[in-house]
Formats: sequence, structure tokens, C-alpha cells
Amino acid sequence: MKRKFDPTELAKAGGLALVARRVVEGYLSGVHRSPLKGFSVEFAEHRPYYPGDEIRRIDWRAFGKTDRYFVKEYEDETNLKTMIVVDASGSMGYRGKQKLSKFEYARQVAASLAYLLLGQLDAVGLLTHDDATGKMVPPKTSAKHLLQILKTLDETKVGGETSLAAVWDRIAGLHLKRRGLVILLSDCFDRIEPLARALRHLRYRKHEVILFQILSPEELDFPFENPTEFRSLEASGGKKLVDARRLRDEYLKNFAEHTAKLKRMAEEMRFDYRMLRTDEPVDLELGEYLAKRRK
Repeated sequence: MKRKFDPTELAKAGGLALVARRVVEGYLSGVHRSPLKGFSVEFAEHRPYYPGDEIRRIDWRAFGKTDRYFVKEYEDETNLKTMIVVDASGSMGYRGKQKLSKFEYARQVAASLAYLLLGQLDAVGLLTHDDATGKMVPPKTSAKHLLQILKTLDETKVGGETSLAAVWDRIAGLHLKRRGLVILLSDCFDRIEPLARALRHLRYRKHEVILFQILSPEELDFPFENPTEFRSLEASGGKKLVDARRLRDEYLKNFAEHTAKLKRMAEEMRFDYRMLRTDEPVDLELGEYLAKRRK
């Protein structure tokens, strides 16, 4: 597949607004009917068919039983309300050899999704966090609202150490009480069991969830061979010199197990999971995900 452009280059010229616009109006311009539309709609009841109702909403099974036309009514059949949650903990500051750190990449994904959703008149909000909840922008539908989201993303800096699952669990209980779509952007560096409890809390509140795990290629491939000093981005003073070659096999095994458990958890809880690499253009990664979702 031909890559039209690399949004990482645009960051130098026009910031998040330009990146988001080019991603959505460029690669994603073919997504006429967004696959994110109508996520949180659930069936509520039948009502009689009236002239002017869409034919596709007729329940033909009910017609077969009663010989009368009924249409399906849905709960929350309004514009979709979406909250984009961005992990700004210290580990998200890792850049490696890439132009963008994981957090900078997450900002571009968040900005692009906000642009896409607001363009289809859905309400979008933003919440950033490290160990504590950071800035929160409540969901709104106005065009000017995008500027507030982009400004908040641009001003947010990576923090320190965090217990990711505990923060998500707290967010589900305090900030995301009304059912909607929750998009999580994080490297998911936490133990699986606590993460599962936090995500189960979101599903208990009937949220639809999309989890984007954002990783650098170094975290995926562990290309280090010589003795290497690793420094913690969350705990101050945390440094360790290791024999990278001897550590590599065990690291890759543990990392693969962690990723496999995340995927299984997504399948069991019926939410979307997608891994994003920071060495891949945002437009390509999002485009492939949305195209797959439409199918």
C-alpha cells in the first residue's frame, strides 16, 4: 500500500491541527460513513411504523409474527458521545530512534480521531492522566471544541510513575458514568489482572471500548545486543546495566505473553484492541483499523 505522507513530518510545520486535518482529509477521506458511528446504541423497544420512517428499520421478524409493521427504537439514539483517554505517564515519553515519542504519537492519534468524530457531529471529550487524572475536556459537538482539545493535548506533558489500572478504574467510577465510547491510548505497561479489572469496570458501565496499545519498535523487537544501561522514565534514579543479548530471549517471551493476554482479554470482553507502532505513519495505522472495522 502506498503511503501518501508521513504525518510526523507535519508536526514541525503546523502542529496537531494540521496533522489531524491531513490525516482525516487525506488517507481517511474515503471513510464516508464512520465505523465509529452508533457505537453505544442499544435496542429498547418496538413502535408502530409511520410514513417517513426508514424502511431499513422495520423489524421484519415482528411483521412475520403479527402482520403489522414495527420499527426498532434504540436507547441513546442521538449523536455518539466519545471520551478519548490519553496515558501521559513517564513510560509514554520513550522515543527510541523514532521522530515521535509514544506520547507524541498518541497525541496525533487522539487529535485525528477527535477531528473525525467532530466532523460527523458527534460529541468528543478528552481526558489525560499519569498517576492522577490530568486535564479533562467534557464532550461537546461544536467545531470550536476541537481547538480546545488540541490545545489541551499540546499543553500536556508526560508525568511520572503510574499504576495504570488503578487510574483507569478510578476514571470509570468518577468521570465516565454516562454510557458512550471510550478510546484508550496507552502502552499498557501494567499487570494484566489489574488491567482486566479496570476494563471490566468500563464494560460494567456499558461503555464501548477501543484500546490502542502504542509501542516503539525497540519495545517490540528488542534490538539491543551490547551491554546496555536502561533508565526508568517513571522512577527517578532507576538505572540498570544489563547484558542485553542474554536478556533478549526472556524479554521477548514475556512481552509476547503480555500482548497475547491483552488480545485474549479484548476478545473475552468484546472490545476492540489494536497495536500501533510509532515507526508507522498515523494515517496508515488508523486507516487500516477503520477499514477493517467497517467490514
